[in-house]
Amino acid sequence: MLLHPAYTYPEQLLTQMRQQGYAVLSPQGVAQLCGCAAAELQALGPAWADLAPDAYLKDGGRYRRRRHSSFVAEGGSLAQAPHRAHWQPLEYNALHGGMQRWFEPVQPQVVAQPAWKRLLLALAGVASDLKGPRPWYLEAHQFRIDTAGGIGRPTPEGAHRDGVDLVAVFLVAREGIKGGETRVFQADGPAGQRFTLTEPWSALLLDDERVIHETTPIQPLGEAGFRDTLVLTYRAGGFQDA
Repeated sequence: MLLHPAYTYPEQLLTQMRQQGYAVLSPQGVAQLCGCAAAELQALGPAWADLAPDAYLKDGGRYRRRRHSSFVAEGGSLAQAPHRAHWQPLEYNALHGGMQRWFEPVQPQVVAQPAWKRLLLALAGVASDLKGPRPWYLEAHQFRIDTAGGIGRPTPEGAHRDGVDLVAVFLVAREGIKGGETRVFQADGPAGQRFTLTEPWSALLLDDERVIHETTPIQPLGEAGFRDTLVLTYRAGGFQDA
């Protein structure tokens, strides 16, 4: 039985984030937040069918495909940074931290869509409302987790923080799978919540300083299925680099 999340209205987003460190928006809430029509967001989805295999999985799995690009958001403007490696310290990713991981960039035709820019800038606005206005160094990750091998692991590193200020996880598609339950816990206490994102373009927003998160493995319902997500991370002061 799937546990559905309690959605937050966009006008209550900051209050919810300040009270509990996370919030979940419905697809309609995401569209309202970024000033997009739902169809504009859905038009981004086909790009997830063209992601490159993740060659860095230390568990030997072949269940993850991804693309990655970096941007800087400041004063209502968005600039794409030169292509760079994704790097995390071992403190935040005990499995894949400490190494430079080079992934194929997000395709230019995706970045060029108006909904992409509006989405990334809207979340930069949320980060500024929470933490104070400043330039935001953001990384965009397109993920496809599939079950061609039987089990796919959205977070093979387990429950974790990302070492940033704000994390946004958008469910882009969910086809032919079971599992994939999202779990959010207080970083300094026992309280936690669990639920499953099922609606395309619903989103989980996380204050990365206050909560840790994970998603449980997925399995096929019949033939191989998949789970597509867009993960955006916002960090003050610069990108994480070795």
